[in-house]
Amino acid sequence: MRTAAGRWTRRRALQWLAALCLSTLPMLSLAVGASATAFPGPPPLRDYVVDAWSSRNGLPHNSLRDIAQTPEGYLWFATWEGAVRYNGAGFTVIARGTQSGLRDNGIGSLYVDPHGRLWLSDSRGNLGRQQPDGQWTYWTRTKDWPEALIHDMAMDSRDRLWLLFEGHGLGCVHPDGRFEYFAPPPGIPLQASFPRMAIDAQDRIWVGTLDGLAIREPDGRWHRAPARLDLPHGLVWPYLAPDGAIWLLADGRVYRMQAGEAVPMYALPGLGHFTAMLQDRNGDIWLGTENKGIVRAGSHGIERLSAGDVLPNGRIASLLEDDEGSIWVGANGGLFRLRETLFGSYTRHDGLSGDYVRAVLEDSRGVLWIGGGGGLDRMDGDGTIRPVPLGSRNADALSVLSLAEDHAGDLWVGTYTDGVFHLRDGRPLAHYGPAQGLPSGHVRALVVDDHGAVWAGTRRGLARLEAGRAMPAEAPDMPQGLITALANIDGALWIGSVEGASVLRGDRVERLALERPGGARSVFGFQKVGQDVWIATDRGLYRYRNGRLTRVGLEQGLPVDTVFQLVADRFGNAWISSNRGVLRVRLDELQATADGRRAAVHAERYTEADGLVSSQANGSSAPAAILRRDGTLWVATAAGLATADPARLPRYLVRPPPPVVIEDVQLDSRDFPWRRQTSLPGGERINVAYVALGYVLPERIRYRTRLVGLDHDWIERGQQRNVEFIGLPPGDYTLLVSAAQPGGEWSTRAARWEFTIRPLWWQRRDTQAALGFVVLLGLFALYRYRVRRYRARNLRLARLVDERTRDLRDQAERLLTVDRERNELLQRLREQAEGYSRQAREDALTGLPNRRHFDEVLARHLAQAARGGHRFSLALLDIDHFKRVNDTYSHSVGDAVLKETAQVLAVDSRASDLLARLGGEEFALLLPDAGLEEARALCERLQESVRERRHWAGIAGLRVTFSAGVAEYRAGDSRERLMQRADVALYRAKSEGRDLVREG
Repeated sequence: MRTAAGRWTRRRALQWLAALCLSTLPMLSLAVGASATAFPGPPPLRDYVVDAWSSRNGLPHNSLRDIAQTPEGYLWFATWEGAVRYNGAGFTVIARGTQSGLRDNGIGSLYVDPHGRLWLSDSRGNLGRQQPDGQWTYWTRTKDWPEALIHDMAMDSRDRLWLLFEGHGLGCVHPDGRFEYFAPPPGIPLQASFPRMAIDAQDRIWVGTLDGLAIREPDGRWHRAPARLDLPHGLVWPYLAPDGAIWLLADGRVYRMQAGEAVPMYALPGLGHFTAMLQDRNGDIWLGTENKGIVRAGSHGIERLSAGDVLPNGRIASLLEDDEGSIWVGANGGLFRLRETLFGSYTRHDGLSGDYVRAVLEDSRGVLWIGGGGGLDRMDGDGTIRPVPLGSRNADALSVLSLAEDHAGDLWVGTYTDGVFHLRDGRPLAHYGPAQGLPSGHVRALVVDDHGAVWAGTRRGLARLEAGRAMPAEAPDMPQGLITALANIDGALWIGSVEGASVLRGDRVERLALERPGGARSVFGFQKVGQDVWIATDRGLYRYRNGRLTRVGLEQGLPVDTVFQLVADRFGNAWISSNRGVLRVRLDELQATADGRRAAVHAERYTEADGLVSSQANGSSAPAAILRRDGTLWVATAAGLATADPARLPRYLVRPPPPVVIEDVQLDSRDFPWRRQTSLPGGERINVAYVALGYVLPERIRYRTRLVGLDHDWIERGQQRNVEFIGLPPGDYTLLVSAAQPGGEWSTRAARWEFTIRPLWWQRRDTQAALGFVVLLGLFALYRYRVRRYRARNLRLARLVDERTRDLRDQAERLLTVDRERNELLQRLREQAEGYSRQAREDALTGLPNRRHFDEVLARHLAQAARGGHRFSLALLDIDHFKRVNDTYSHSVGDAVLKETAQVLAVDSRASDLLARLGGEEFALLLPDAGLEEARALCERLQESVRERRHWAGIAGLRVTFSAGVAEYRAGDSRERLMQRADVALYRAKSEGRDLVREG
């Protein structure tokens, strides 16, 4: 926003800094060990989020010539189809056809003068100023007033508004409204003016032209820029900085006027002409170009946001820093905003091999290793990202799931299907796969113990990698399924799996009973904080302290159930990754909640709006989130690697409360001129719309209202932007509206509207007194009448009571007898119905659901999958050589084997699975939310349980096994198709030797 001598901008900046300092006081705890007033500066330009608007989402035109912000906080945009006012929630277009109509839709420039008044000019030379009621006052043009586009406006220290006309000279509007025109003097190329001018502290007018710089002295003399300034030929234009300094831009160079000299500050060749400039509150310089995007020069050196990346290939016409520090860009291709966010990101665009990141690790040399769906990458200290080949035969499909560094500084890399790679200095040294005894696939966790041994978590339990071989862990009670997390804490090995959490101390395994405090089954991460170990699960966080588990989950304030990894920073925060963003909780709150001293935690959830490249962080891989030695947080997500500096948290969180404005008042859905009229009729429904003029996260701003004269205290409204009152009693009222940023303080300067409710005719005091007297007379007459009637009725009732009492007693006894008989009959019928229903849906021999019940449940799952992508698998199980059991031992033994098999399968299958007997020796297992790999793993675990059972039907030596065929639902599968694929797989298992699981 261009202002005279920068006075308004400086005043606003001082107000913002004062509010920042005041609102920082309650946030000091965020920066323990750091200076509360020395927050880090702005992030690199690559970490800014760029938001864009165009005619598709509310703008009347995609070419924006100018941007301004008024003192109350509104943003204004100049387009060729009218002026646009923005409040953070939506655009309001003001054009010739609107209620606050303009004289022409082609807006040339916007200007907020030192008194906070908004001026507007158009392509026909009209000049308007907005009045307090929102209407526009236009100056009457004189005969010498050019009917031409007003390029630019600026006000001098004498409150004279100067106008720069396209192809003409200068105009001046004096404080008394008088207009004065100054034609281009000889030798001064004002006809070739560029839409930029500035007025310095001495009231000199600096005008940019296509043929050099023109300067008008306060006494009216014109001259070109002195030769001693040594400015290039051609386009030169000025910029007035917030501190009052004049800057000059010419031919890819930027100068600052100091002591009458043009001091070169930046030379940026190859960018063409600069078309816009801004000095922000941090002192950084922003430059817009003709078609090369945006350049920032400052604390991070020279940075560039090129055209075509996000910005269009066109002119940057205007730049503005709003009250919240965001940078607004008006371009020929739309409106853009660059805003600081807490999180930055690295993606394939920055050099990653793939955007799907699964694990991140910083080694002892400070190198950052990144594993994901595209393989393995390394980031060196200069930020350069390079792929690291692992020598896999399947390099194109290599997916890295886990990383670990051993005591020698070597890197260990776990993959999805290619086993484990051992690297030294970034070069493969050894490989562990099926040939070395490592089960194939799903190495989701690696850890190095205190003795230097490397442990790998596989889909079939834990394995130790040593001397080129993988040896399975043999300790009793060791998890045998998919391992999802490993950690070496205080000499013990902490093991997380889909079966829960266990701790290996020496050769003894302790299983942690996670199911009791909350029902967790899958464990995704361990983190030691102080003397405690925090466990991330599918039911929130668990704290392990001195052998005791406590839980902090959804019921205790966490906004999600499943969390992947907890990382503690240096400022007392716990950062928690999840599928729905990264959570931040104060560690002291987390501990107090786990202790039971606090009912719930307050968790801040960060999403794409806070700079995350994706809200979906990744779990079941490790490390999924880390804190580097420099204190920065790094999180693996489904769309790239996210990073945040917790030291910048106060800068991000500490924002002054946004200003609030009342925008609209309606009476019974009719617009009401609330700015000009304050007396309202009684009995109407009053709806007041308000908005906080905050633009960074407007959807998170909280509101509260108080109607003085009715409310005793403030009423919080959440994110609601309107309040309604119905049937307010007569009287004087003041509506106050306040707002607060997420987690911030409420604004002390509330929006207010004072109004009066007029009484209706029946609310007047004389009318009410007369009505009261009439009502009292009526009540007295009614009282006398009712007393006489009551006395007569009491006499009649006394006679009837004696007569009816005997009849009622007899009827009550008969009804009780009938009711008792009816209840007994209903109970017998209910028992018979329950028996018939159980017989129709339950297998009489095994007690399992029968084929009819199974078919009903399968039909529901097929319908759900067809509607919404529901995932499930089907397994068909058949007891091997069952006929031989019947023929050898008798059918009674065969029946006992069927019942015992059903019991083993029911105990070891998941609670959510449906196990049914289809007939004979055939069973079916329906597995909701399970893919083919999980279904196969479960069937193999069930086979192991059946093999381990001894003394089937009480007969020593009798061995029972079963074969299984599994199939996962595919889009478009019918019941017959799904059953056929599972049955074919079962047949393969039978034909290939039995006691096998095959996939269909």
